[in-house]
Amino acid sequence: MTLFVDTSVWSLALRRDTPPVAAGLQAAVAALRAALQRGDAIVTTGLILQELLQGVVQQRSRERIVEHFSALPCLMPDRDDHAQAALLHTRCRQRGVQVGTIDALIAQLCIRHQLTLLTTDRDFGAIARLEPKLRLAPPAH
Repeated sequence: MTLFVDTSVWSLALRRDTPPVAAGLQAAVAALRAALQRGDAIVTTGLILQELLQGVVQQRSRERIVEHFSALPCLMPDRDDHAQAALLHTRCRQRGVQVGTIDALIAQLCIRHQLTLLTTDRDFGAIARLEPKLRLAPPAH
């Protein structure tokens, strides 16, 4: 299994302040740490790195995150990924599920590359209920 880790989990795992309180959040961080310790395949995309860096003020912290992410394979969405993500977004909206543009693209990348998504974002659970090809790792909601 190759794991795609969403920004929600990376953000929690990279915090230097208090650890996450909710059990689901703790489980997601624990799942990421276990996957890293086992040497599991983990991939990312530029959007995840961008989202993480947008919340970081200190240059040293930014450099540390960029350095850590340089070790991960980075998927580059192509034109078809964007077109398929738009279709996924439309299908979800037609069924009453609101999906953000970035979440639709992340879901599409996971579907295309048969990746398992580790997230704490409940929106992906809603997407997965409508799109069974989207595989979520526990403890996704």
